[in-house]
Amino acid sequence: MKKRISLLLVIVMSLAMMLTGCSSSSKASSGSDAESEEFRVGMECGYAPFNWTQSDDSNGAVKIEGNDEYAGGYDVQIAQKIADGLGKKLVIVKTEWDGLVPAVQSGKIDAIIAGMSPTAERKKTIDFTDVYYTSDLVMVVKKGGDYEKATKLSDFKGATITGQLNTFHYTVIDQIDGVNKDTAMDNFPAMRVALESGKIDGYVSERPEGVSATAANDNFAMVEFEEGEGFETSDEDTAIAVGLAKDSPLKDKINEILKGISEDDRIKLMDDAIANQPAAE
Repeated sequence: MKKRISLLLVIVMSLAMMLTGCSSSSKASSGSDAESEEFRVGMECGYAPFNWTQSDDSNGAVKIEGNDEYAGGYDVQIAQKIADGLGKKLVIVKTEWDGLVPAVQSGKIDAIIAGMSPTAERKKTIDFTDVYYTSDLVMVVKKGGDYEKATKLSDFKGATITGQLNTFHYTVIDQIDGVNKDTAMDNFPAMRVALESGKIDGYVSERPEGVSATAANDNFAMVEFEEGEGFETSDEDTAIAVGLAKDSPLKDKINEILKGISEDDRIKLMDDAIANQPAAE
C-alpha cells in the first residue's frame, strides 16, 4: 500500500511540474516578448481623411484586428512610421471615440493616433507626445471671385462668411473686421452648396477639408493666409498628438521618431490621404 501511495505521489508531482512548465511557457509566449513585437494603435477608422475603413490594403492601408477590413488615412501612415521606427509590427485596433482613452489607460492599446487634440482636460488622464499635425484654418471661396486672391483676414471685410455649427471655425469669424457673419450651418456639404449658389462668399475650414473641397469642385478655391495674417487659434483647437498612458516609456521614443518626419512630408501624407479617402472617390 505504501509503495502505491509513493508511486501515486511521484506521478502527481510529475504532472504538477509539467503543468507548471506549460504555464510558464504559455506566459512567456504571451508576455513582454510578444508585446514588444507589436505597436497597438487605437482609432475610430471612420474620421477621414485622418482615418477610415476600406476593403483592401491599397494605399498603405493596414488590416484591422479582428475583422477582414483595413484602416487607411493620415493617422495610419503616421502610425506606420512610428511602428517602423520602434521596430514593431503595427496593429490597428478599431475603437469608438469614447473608448480610446480607457483603452490606452488599461493597456489594451499602446497609443491613440486618431486626430486627437491634447486638451487640458485629456492631459489630466493621459499623456501626449509632441504634435504630429496642425490643422491650419483656411477659407474656401469661389474660384474667379472677389476673394480668391485674398491673403489676409482684412481682405474679407464686407464678405458673407459662415462656418460649421458648434465649432471654433464659426467663432473665429468674429476676428474679421466688418465681416457679414452668416448663420452657422450643420455640415460642410451644406456650406459647399451655399457657396456654389452664391448665398455666401466663403466658409472657414481646416486645410484638409479645403483641399478636399477644391479637388471635388473646380469652381472652388482655397485661401491660405500669409504668416501672421490668418486666424488666431489655440493649440487645443488645431494641434493633434499621440495619446499615451501616463508615464509611458514610449513617449520619448515616439517624439524622436516624429522629429524625423519633416513638415513637407506631413503635408504630402495629408494631401495623399485626402486624395485617397473614400469620400473623395
